[in-house]
Amino acid sequence: MRDFQSENITALPFTSLYNEKELVSQLSTGSEAAFEQLYKHYCPGLAIKLLRITKSEQYTSDLLQEAFLRIWNRRASLDPEKSFLSYINTVVEHLAIDYFRKASRDRQLMTAIKKAAISAYDSIEEALYRKENAQLLHSLINSLPPQRRQVFQLVKIEGRSYDEVGQLLNVSPSTISDHIVKATKQIRECLLKHPDYAVG
Repeated sequence: MRDFQSENITALPFTSLYNEKELVSQLSTGSEAAFEQLYKHYCPGLAIKLLRITKSEQYTSDLLQEAFLRIWNRRASLDPEKSFLSYINTVVEHLAIDYFRKASRDRQLMTAIKKAAISAYDSIEEALYRKENAQLLHSLINSLPPQRRQVFQLVKIEGRSYDEVGQLLNVSPSTISDHIVKATKQIRECLLKHPDYAVG
């Protein structure tokens, strides 16, 4: 089986369910060409799914490699009449579960996961305030619920402390923290879906 880890993967559109069935049928007999087409088609979506779970491009890449290696090793047992997408999703989900079970027992791995998650959060947090995102960010801030919007503006835009904003609004610092977490999450998710969002 070829190593696809470093390749530039682009999704290939299937024009019908028949195409998938035919490719799975060919894969079950050992076709590397069919395997490559299935890999290129499903890899991008699975990568996004895994990246949301692991918060690490390296761990995502490793798990994808393992998932498709398992598919290749079990190719003879594939049933073209069953959904390949459901099958590969199940494989990926099981690998993700195993990954976090291992992480829970491996302090070093768990630390690495936390660092990767913080790094990913910080990168997006920094990108929120890029000049090219300013107009979009302003629009998204205005879409927040009133109190959450006010808290976000006071803390993130004006730079006030949680304690200061809490006293100003007569709420606890933990409530301010909750508003900031939820507001940032909502804005981040909207930005990542927006075609004009500049991250680099």
